[in-house]
Amino acid sequence: MFLRLAHQHRQFVQDLVMNLQALAIVLERRGYPASCYTCGDQMNSASFMVSLGDNHLIRFLVSDYGITWTEMRDDRELMKLEGAEAISQLQELANIVKQSAPPTIAANKALAKKF
Repeated sequence: MFLRLAHQHRQFVQDLVMNLQALAIVLERRGYPASCYTCGDQMNSASFMVSLGDNHLIRFLVSDYGITWTEMRDDRELMKLEGAEAISQLQELANIVKQSAPPTIAANKALAKKF
């Protein structure tokens, strides 16, 4: 049973890393500075960051040790979430990106205000 759970967890992390990479690409195409870095080819961890403008930064970390969402403005931590709450916040960001129009300064400001 535990080996099966460990395998499922590894698969979950790999799926999450692939989705973070895709989200970073979409955000870059929409005009937001975004990146997703992984360690090695195993895709067992990632660091995702996006700038929403006005010194507003979101960092999402995933690894075997945990999942965190950190939101900062002016180098101050506004919010830190872990686990399922962090993933829910990431989904909210993805939903906003899906609904937003192609990149304009007004759209960038509207996205930044939602967070």
